[in-house]
Amino acid sequence: MTQAARVNPFLAGALGRCPNCAQAPLFAGFLTPTPRCPRCGYALAAADSGDGPAVFVIMIVGFLVVFGALFTEVAYHPPVWVHLVVWLPLGAALCLGLLRPMKGLMIAAQIRNKAAQHRRDEEA
Repeated sequence: MTQAARVNPFLAGALGRCPNCAQAPLFAGFLTPTPRCPRCGYALAAADSGDGPAVFVIMIVGFLVVFGALFTEVAYHPPVWVHLVVWLPLGAALCLGLLRPMKGLMIAAQIRNKAAQHRRDEEA
């Protein structure tokens, strides 16, 4: 059994590791994927997640923050400034915290499922 067969690409992507070997970092910056894995040489530049991770993060965080704000409003009736102080920073922190793992998951899913764009770039 090869090492690539033992690696869970989705877990590796969510942790910011190469989906092929799970050893090297997937990202060169905060959201910029490395063009090629420095450990196994796998071409990561061909996978482009586009706006998919941002859309999923907005939906997840939006649901959590809006539900929390509405529940807080109905249960406790706090002043507006409390909502602004609590829910705006929490929403921003959750968005920033979830964006990188979600992008890693989307790149790993694209590579694992051999998405059409990834295949075209690999064959060229």
